[in-house]
Amino acid sequence: MVEFAKNLKYYRKQHRMSQFMLADKIGVSQRTVSHYENATSEPSLQLLCRIASIFDISTDELLGYAPKSEE
Repeated sequence: MVEFAKNLKYYRKQHRMSQFMLADKIGVSQRTVSHYENATSEPSLQLLCRIASIFDISTDELLGYAPKSEE
């Protein structure tokens, strides 16, 4: 989930949001958001969906998932 941690921080900053602001929107502490961004903790599936919705992106984008192209 290292890719998730990087993407979370990237999208949070793109939306000019502090860790505290994001934490407030998803109902966790600022410390929890910090743990997510440092890849020491992972959100539940429900929170993952809520975070993606806040940033108006898919969970795939948030997780850094890109399907392999068929060759």
